[in-house]
Amino acid sequence: MLLNVSYNNPDIKEKIDREVGKTLTLVDRFKLKGSGSPRLIITSVSIDIHNLLVLDNNRNTCNIEIRPNGIIVRFRSLLETYALVIPFWKLKIYKGKAQEYSIYRDNYFIKVEAKDQNVHDFFKKLIDYRGQNAPTRIEDL
Repeated sequence: MLLNVSYNNPDIKEKIDREVGKTLTLVDRFKLKGSGSPRLIITSVSIDIHNLLVLDNNRNTCNIEIRPNGIIVRFRSLLETYALVIPFWKLKIYKGKAQEYSIYRDNYFIKVEAKDQNVHDFFKKLIDYRGQNAPTRIEDL
């Protein structure tokens, strides 16, 4: 679900909380050693997101926030902030190239550069957290 989160709208906040849960508690963030990613440089995106990013000439960057039941990928275009809300059961992460991660939800995708070790460490933390907190699949029963 791609949403404009620039303004304080209780309905949008409620949608996000319903989809991926409320923000992690302070204790949980300490256990994870942070719930946010470093600044990630976007290399490729799906057409819906591309149409938003081409509106300005700034460098396309995003960040990821880990929530109890999913993640939120936030990016800016012009003066607006957008969020791609992805619950764990719809989240697909691929590492195609050695220096690139791909994040998928349905027909949306974002590919980000991973030239620094801290980006690799964050994605490892995200994959481990998803493995511990994702809902049980039928195949696992």
